[in-house]
Amino acid sequence: MNRLPSERHPNKRAGESFDWAAMDVPDDTMGDTRITDWAMRQLDQKHSKPFFLGVGYYRPHIPLFAPKRDFDHYPPVEAIQLPKVMAGDLDDLGSTARSWALEPITAGSHQIVERSGQWKEAVRAYLACVTFVDRQLGRLLDQLEASPHADNTWIILWGDHGWHLGEKQHWGKWTGWRESTRVPLMVIPPERESQAARGKRCDAPVSLLDLYPTLVEICGLAAREDLSGKSLMPWIRNPERQTRRSVMTFFDPGNVAISDRHWRYIRYANGEEELYHLPSDPQEWTNLATSIKHTEVIRKFRTQLEQLNVPR
Repeated sequence: MNRLPSERHPNKRAGESFDWAAMDVPDDTMGDTRITDWAMRQLDQKHSKPFFLGVGYYRPHIPLFAPKRDFDHYPPVEAIQLPKVMAGDLDDLGSTARSWALEPITAGSHQIVERSGQWKEAVRAYLACVTFVDRQLGRLLDQLEASPHADNTWIILWGDHGWHLGEKQHWGKWTGWRESTRVPLMVIPPERESQAARGKRCDAPVSLLDLYPTLVEICGLAAREDLSGKSLMPWIRNPERQTRRSVMTFFDPGNVAISDRHWRYIRYANGEEELYHLPSDPQEWTNLATSIKHTEVIRKFRTQLEQLNVPR
């Protein structure tokens, strides 16, 4: 088995990359720096017609390695603030949900992290990886601003999944909770797009499936009716626009989470259910699925799944 540069604790997932360390290396040894260099060269070229530039970054991702300068951006490890957790958080969940939380499916075991005294080290490393990628984005945006494309380029920034840093005793991405399924999504229109709102936050429930129809509308192409997503342009123009929409996230066959503006409902393949009131419980600590007070809310989500023929 190949050894990683820094193996900080026993790892139940031999051969995987659940590791973290500050790397005393120059930026140009990092893959994401080279990706940025390539993208900057594309912006420096002349293009005879409109073009799409997709730039994908690996960090933040395990192994949580980043240049030492990005670790130095943060205080010493003893001053690092851990994520908010609640004792007994899993007590009101079914056996399937507890298994999803405790199994090291995509990363490592939270129990091992705690036993090894590495929780703050790992969180600091994750933050350092975010800072490293943020620097690369800054370089790319500076190049865009200096290029002839600055005035007519839409910027859309998104991630592909969230990441647990010990919340619900989990490390990784493969759960149905918001910590795993929420992603960054930022849309920056060009200055010439006078109808677009700027510097606003939108709390409407949206999906990454919405990105393609959004780009179709931005490019002035004919809309397609066979898409699951919806164009986000109405919310880009008016972030406070009201909607009764909800969006779904599937994680393995039969497991689905539904989010609207106020509620998060999760149903597992074996029928176990969870319900969270997001305005008062954004960490999803209190499962309300068995509360008689919320029978109608549960029924609404069950009906939605039935109408869409989502199998159990």
